[in-house]
Amino acid sequence: MPGGRLTQQERRQIAVGLADGLAYAEIARGLDRPTSTVTREVMRNGGPTAYRADLAHRATEHRARRRRKAASRDPDTRPQTDGRDAEAVREYEELFTTVFMQSGLPRMTARVLAGLYTTDAGSLTASELAEGLGISPASVSKAVAFLEGQGLIRRERDERRRERYVVDDDVMYQSMMASARATAHLGEVARQGVGILVPGTPAAARLENIARFVDFVSESIARAADQAREILHTHPGTTSDGSA
Repeated sequence: MPGGRLTQQERRQIAVGLADGLAYAEIARGLDRPTSTVTREVMRNGGPTAYRADLAHRATEHRARRRRKAASRDPDTRPQTDGRDAEAVREYEELFTTVFMQSGLPRMTARVLAGLYTTDAGSLTASELAEGLGISPASVSKAVAFLEGQGLIRRERDERRRERYVVDDDVMYQSMMASARATAHLGEVARQGVGILVPGTPAAARLENIARFVDFVSESIARAADQAREILHTHPGTTSDGSA
């Protein structure tokens, strides 16, 4: 399996594959590359409908030059004192961003969320996010407002009264519970339609099946989230109610 960065010819093959309607995995097999490489390449360069091989290649070269300049200005950035390889961390953050984008998040919002999840502190200020991601404060503000509205992050103030945006175990739990509630609401709306469309008709039967399905799914999500928090986040030596 070849390593290193994608070549311009490989990017053209990706563009041809997308135009032919091929899945990422099939394109990747043709290139003898991991599927994640193709997925990340497409998602960071406009997505499947806007991907252009030459533009993607130029954008990649531009990012590489920018990183080299940053490294030359600060020669102590690699290797990092914590033993991490800075380039590997950046690549992983890009992969994490791609996964969030595939779940429906806009790219900038996905970058902010990935940046929060991969920081040791688990929280960053708006200025730290803007500086670390190389984006404008306005972009950070828009992204965190969306993420907070979805229950994916929360705000708190530090000892200097600065707002920090936080991701932790409880945020993930609350996000899963919000997802369960949204799914349950879909079931409620579907069940309302049963009466309106008259029970026993094909349309009413379809909505009843949808309601029963999403009821089961939402209850399963909520139950699994409760069980996971109790099992995974209970400190050793304590019971689920926190007693020793």
